[in-house]
Amino acid sequence: MKADKKTEAEIKAVLERMAEAYQNNDVDAVMGCYAPDPGVVSIGTGNDEKYIGPEQLRQAYERDFAQSESVSMTFDWLSVSIAAAGNVAWVASDITVHVLVSGKDLTFSGRLTGVMENRDGNWLIVQGHFSLPAAEQPDGQSFPETQKK
Repeated sequence: MKADKKTEAEIKAVLERMAEAYQNNDVDAVMGCYAPDPGVVSIGTGNDEKYIGPEQLRQAYERDFAQSESVSMTFDWLSVSIAAAGNVAWVASDITVHVLVSGKDLTFSGRLTGVMENRDGNWLIVQGHFSLPAAEQPDGQSFPETQKK
């Protein structure tokens, strides 16, 4: 079911806190937005970007920070739904990322989905997935176009 306004605001605050920490290259603050569980999962856009557990997740963010001069993100659309028990929520968002890599400004649109759990009044990310829309897939089509041979 759709989350109430209070829950949606709490979850958006966690995402905004994570974005601010990411922009500040503060890996400890980013990690504070995630559950410290060995089963926490995050999947990124690269073939190798599947991280399980806090250690792998921390290494992923440290890699991001090492490979960029600056990075920021905005949440352009957000949907939050919540389980009947009230302690599990799932999130979907359109996101815009601005990054400076090797002196080159890049801006791209992505999609973020995740699962969050409320523990002692604090929402924590337990699963996250960031993806990029298939640029080669035309609007109105279900599959990307393939190269003609």
